[in-house]
Amino acid sequence: MLTKRRVSGQRINKKKMVKDIEAQTKKADQLEAATIFKKVKHPVTLKFEDVVYKIKIKKRGAYPNKKKFEEKEILKGITGMVKPGEVLAMLGPSGSGKTTLLTALGGRLGRVGGSITYNGKPFSNEMKRNIGFVTQEDVLYPSLTVAETLVFTALLQLPNSLTQKEKINHAEAVIAELGLNKCKDSIIGGPFIRGVSGGERKRVSIGQEILINPSCLFLDEPTSGLDSTIAQQILSILLKLADGGKTIVMTIHQPSGMLFYMFHKVLLLSEGFPLYFGEASGAMDYFASIGFCPSVTMNPSDFLLDLASGMPSDESWEEQAMIKQTLVSSYKRYLADKLKAELQEYDNDSPAQLEEQFKRFSTTWWQQFCVLLRRGAKERMHESFSSLKVVEVLVVAFLSGLLWWKSDVSQLKNQIGLLFFFCDFWGFFPMLEDIFTFPEERKMLEKERFSETYSLSAYFMSRILGDLPMKLVLPTAFVSITYWMAGLSAGNFIRTLLSLLLSVLVSQGLGLAIGAILMEQKSAAILGSIIMQLFVLTGGYYVQNVPSFVSWIKYISIGHYTYKLLLGSQYDAKETYPCNNSGGFCLIGEQPTVKMVGLDGQVLSVVALTLMLVGYRLIAYTALMRIGVTRT
Repeated sequence: MLTKRRVSGQRINKKKMVKDIEAQTKKADQLEAATIFKKVKHPVTLKFEDVVYKIKIKKRGAYPNKKKFEEKEILKGITGMVKPGEVLAMLGPSGSGKTTLLTALGGRLGRVGGSITYNGKPFSNEMKRNIGFVTQEDVLYPSLTVAETLVFTALLQLPNSLTQKEKINHAEAVIAELGLNKCKDSIIGGPFIRGVSGGERKRVSIGQEILINPSCLFLDEPTSGLDSTIAQQILSILLKLADGGKTIVMTIHQPSGMLFYMFHKVLLLSEGFPLYFGEASGAMDYFASIGFCPSVTMNPSDFLLDLASGMPSDESWEEQAMIKQTLVSSYKRYLADKLKAELQEYDNDSPAQLEEQFKRFSTTWWQQFCVLLRRGAKERMHESFSSLKVVEVLVVAFLSGLLWWKSDVSQLKNQIGLLFFFCDFWGFFPMLEDIFTFPEERKMLEKERFSETYSLSAYFMSRILGDLPMKLVLPTAFVSITYWMAGLSAGNFIRTLLSLLLSVLVSQGLGLAIGAILMEQKSAAILGSIIMQLFVLTGGYYVQNVPSFVSWIKYISIGHYTYKLLLGSQYDAKETYPCNNSGGFCLIGEQPTVKMVGLDGQVLSVVALTLMLVGYRLIAYTALMRIGVTRT
């Protein structure tokens, strides 16, 4: 019996061992699937040949009042190739065309002369889903934490073949492998908000782009503003990514000697001309072979930048120009034909094309809407209910209540003045607040729209609906305080509140539309203030006899319809008020200001404001459609 039990126990332990091994294998497979350094599914060879890019600039002619367009060539016939597993660094002084070329290679520049191909094919929507682009300026939401930033990106960009938990695990794996565990619960921060360091912020930006395991990764000055140690850490991460088969192209201004020799290939530019393309280790030998050798031991990148700038600064402009011309001629003589021959030779052995069926978005519209709604609520919660904004509204509310304290119908002029103040204050306040919405988010919208993270309609609806509770709380609190302090009719409170909230939403829509059209904060604020001031002046309170040639403005005035609704919510045309010192009474409907606006047409005013509410938002949506769209 004892022997049998031992055998049985051994069998049980063996089964448990098998289960443990299976669990460990499954866990290892999951980690392998989540790692950012895994092999890419579709390696991409990037080739660019005789790339030319021109822009038109306005140039004032001989006469002050005459202007003409002049064509300026930014890129002047640049050729090169980057294979899977290689890191290409583009060097050159400011204005040499590095960022322009990087933008062109990433498919973000529009019409470019020459040829840019990915595995022999031009840029396409399928390729767009396999490209990561990290801009020089980190475009991140300052109030989100590192973990929230990457998790929201994972939920939006990773395909539905993964569950929500797997997407979150993938984001956590990226956080761990980029060394962000210590700061994952810290907010990103910005110019006025203290957050993570510059190196950590850059790693978050890289993490966002590599979540989908792109075949190509483009980075604009990823080490700008970082010390040499952090810069080396960033480049080490990029080299590990390249080991997984990614094709990596980056611009860099002045790397250290150690960083320089970590690159596989180097492209040196000067005023749009290529001066060198080849292995980093062979750059110094090439320039020595054509007669340019440093007199003292120095950082290779410093020497190359000196060459691209025309050598030492004590040379005359003519001598510097001659040096540049010599370098350009040498490139054409010794490197250009050889490089083009290499490109032609590689055509016969290029990687396979992308095989996956193209699907524009990784997630459904509803998933996008829900994630964007949650992200927006977290990002704007502190901004919408900032202590300063709340204090401002409450102070104005209590001050207004004190100024109009217990003003009954015997003080009719005061009461209608208070109602117009409602229109005035809650016309300007939401309009000026929301006019900055889209200009402030332009860079983020351009970035995420280009990479097709979500549809514009999902973003727009989440923005509009997500802001509703935040936008309606403060005016509700304002009216609740001022209304009762001023002694207005208790039975008409709900109607007054609803009329004002409708006006707030319309003013908000006007601000969104102006901001989306202009996309520039200062200009939008000025134009919005002028338009709202016109609406206020034609609202019917300040000017009773508006000249006929401008009276039409009241029919598009938010203030006019809101004022009519507020007057109609408080008074009836047959009501009377004390109108002289002898104790006489007059009809409220005959009071000059009330008569000018009128107490009729309440339904028409609601319809007009509703049309404006929808119309302004449609204008804003239409204006946003041009943002983040690739121009070809």
